[in-house]
Amino acid sequence: MDETVKPLRIPPEMSVYADRHDVFDLVQSMVSSLMVDRPEEPISYLIGLLKRSRVNIPRIAVLGPPAAGRQTVVRQLCAQLGSVQVSVDSLLDDQSELSKQALQYTHTQQEVPAELLVKLIQQRLAKIDCFRRGWVLEGIPQTRQQALSLQEAGISPDHVVMLEAPDDVLLERSQGRLVDPLTGDVYHQTFIWPSDQTVAQRLEKGRSLSEEQRLAKLQRYRCEVTGLSSAYQHVLKTVNADQPHADVYQQVLGFVLTRRRSLAPHIPRILLFGPPGSGKSLQARLLSEKYKTVDVCCGQLLRSVAAGGSAVGELIRPYLETGRRAPDSLVLQVLTERLSRLDCSSRGWILHGFPSDREQARSLQESSYQPNRVFFLQLTDDVCLERISLRATDPVSGERYHSVSRPAPGPAVQNRLQTRPEHTTHSVTHTLTQYWTHTAALQAMYPDAVHINADQDPHSVLEALESGLSTRRSTLSD
Repeated sequence: MDETVKPLRIPPEMSVYADRHDVFDLVQSMVSSLMVDRPEEPISYLIGLLKRSRVNIPRIAVLGPPAAGRQTVVRQLCAQLGSVQVSVDSLLDDQSELSKQALQYTHTQQEVPAELLVKLIQQRLAKIDCFRRGWVLEGIPQTRQQALSLQEAGISPDHVVMLEAPDDVLLERSQGRLVDPLTGDVYHQTFIWPSDQTVAQRLEKGRSLSEEQRLAKLQRYRCEVTGLSSAYQHVLKTVNADQPHADVYQQVLGFVLTRRRSLAPHIPRILLFGPPGSGKSLQARLLSEKYKTVDVCCGQLLRSVAAGGSAVGELIRPYLETGRRAPDSLVLQVLTERLSRLDCSSRGWILHGFPSDREQARSLQESSYQPNRVFFLQLTDDVCLERISLRATDPVSGERYHSVSRPAPGPAVQNRLQTRPEHTTHSVTHTLTQYWTHTAALQAMYPDAVHINADQDPHSVLEALESGLSTRRSTLSD
């Protein structure tokens, strides 16, 4: 066949390797940084990204009303994370042409225009220290308009912390504000007091605002807080600042150390285990419909291949006709051919019905088709028997019905329903025995698998599966 007309095939090893080494996350992070910094030499810039010590550098904003403790939290974060503190004051102090323009507004007590503020921030974040170490914005942005302008410029923090406290607490703190003249650190007689007596002795009263000015600043923040929250709702955590500072800081630190949920493409490769009657086929179908992944039922696949008339199908047919188990090598050959197709390689797959024992699982692990999510649906034998004994199949449409959970749509369909031989009590009991014989070994093969109670309505089971899918990839393919 001409190489130019061969059907496109994505090597299965590619997604396994990409998952193992976080390639998709790396590319997403690099492209995001590229769009934020917009360097003149993008190739050299990307090479520099790869050479620096870490790719996922901190990009944080700490917001909150006056006297909520923003500055103290930000200084501690920067000290611990090695990041650069960026505040309005530091932007105005850098002696650049932009800062001189901004100072003209502040000297006349006017607000710095959002466009000018964004240029100041872009200029600061483009410097090599922010590039290498990351940054923490202190009290920036102050308004929703500023937040939207920053987003339009490509500046989007990965974590946004919003400190919150009652107005009376904030006003009390404003009155008792003390500053270390050497370091600029902020303290308070009742909220934060230095452990070093030398520091305590040199504290001075900070810049004092009138009560009217304090109320005005607080009121302005209250007017903007809803808009700010909505602008950053997907990366936002609100922290109660009306508690001991050590507790506040630990909550903030714990949040910013969590990895932001990745939007990079991760191709799902799902194994679904469970006893007969646990709902594997239903859940695979629901997941496939919702996430556009390929539903691969091993038994159905073998029947389809046997009916296709291929050479492999002719080898499989005698086993299916006599109810014998097909050789593992033959089953794996059919499976690998199906999983290698473009739809499985690009959209991912959900496999159920295989493997059924340790040897099959080992063969799958040694192939190029390793799962990155494994689920065990758990159900007692009594419930399994009850569910299966009430099943029946429409020989015309092939649809499967259940007298309780999914009754036939009408008398005509009901009258032609048939019960499969494998759904008799004797057959199901034998299948259950076989399943439990090998389950412990399979669970040992997949120690990071998620176990889900299947004795609940299908939508609750689906929600549990989705919860397992939304967590960061497991170490199954490591």
